[in-house]
Amino acid sequence: MGPSGAGKSTLLGVIAGTVRLDSGRVVRDGRVLSAPGRLVPAAAREVVLLGQDARLFPHLSAAENIAFGPRARGVSRSKARSDAASWLERVGLAGLGDRRPGELSGGQQQRVALARALVTDPAVLLLDEPFTSLDPVTADDLRAVLRDQLAATGVTAVVVTHDALDAAVLTDTLIVVEAGRVSQRGPTREVLATPATAFVARIAGLNRVEGVARDGAWERAGRRVVPADAASRALLVTGGRVWAVFRPSAAAIGAPDGGGGAAAEGVGGWSARIVRHEATPSGVRLHTDEPPLFVDADLAAAARFPVGADVTVTLDEAAVRLTPDTRAVPHAGRVDSRRAAPSPLPPR
Repeated sequence: MGPSGAGKSTLLGVIAGTVRLDSGRVVRDGRVLSAPGRLVPAAAREVVLLGQDARLFPHLSAAENIAFGPRARGVSRSKARSDAASWLERVGLAGLGDRRPGELSGGQQQRVALARALVTDPAVLLLDEPFTSLDPVTADDLRAVLRDQLAATGVTAVVVTHDALDAAVLTDTLIVVEAGRVSQRGPTREVLATPATAFVARIAGLNRVEGVARDGAWERAGRRVVPADAASRALLVTGGRVWAVFRPSAAAIGAPDGGGGAAAEGVGGWSARIVRHEATPSGVRLHTDEPPLFVDADLAAAARFPVGADVTVTLDEAAVRLTPDTRAVPHAGRVDSRRAAPSPLPPR
């Protein structure tokens, strides 16, 4: 996961064998696939890349598209047909094997592409934002199909995505790449719950506010918060710069005079100013300048606090977690088309 231009697709190209390395190595099961002066051809890597477009052969039926890979590897026609029929059923397309791509919906085409990718039993499946071109309902359905088939086959998958839902549903390990470098890695849910950068916090839908650990509390602009969880309290002992991470629902906005209900009941009490309104499916997201955070509100609250309004921001201490400052920690690994260093991948 990472912002556009971070190097994610380049990394997939390195693994797939379409991007050469000047330094570093790509190793799978002890076999060196890429290194300076060495490049195992893409066709010999047991690696399959599935992108945003299905890229099916338009003149072949769905079943023939799936059977193409096994046939190219020397599998008999009858066995390839049998495998194709089995995979059509596994991805929810039983009975549609005779249809050509032009007779299938976008979601159905992606299901065929997934079956075609997995029918050859690859060692590694590379997925480059496979749901970007699909509507949300179709993407949810296909995400569930992919999750089930990854679990059933045991194939190692490397997924590139901008969607936290993709990461949470499909992956065990999350590696965040920013400006060609790994900025955070770890178990997916842990990374999303304790973002080390503003990008990860934004993707996870969390606020991340800088402060300092002082005298047993997190402090910013003279206001103090004492988190409830043990890990955050332990971090306070170290002192120095730390970050408060919390959901928008943990913050409340009220009038500067203390009016506004829930805003007067928390801790913090920062004076802030509304700088932006952002429409959401359930209401409006209010952004403040100092501290820089966002709070989800209904339309009535948005009308009460227009852009430019002075407000008071308070926090629910029990919902705040602290994370260490990582800016002084060296980044591990660099990924670009000239200098590529291997990053650990989830074991097969």
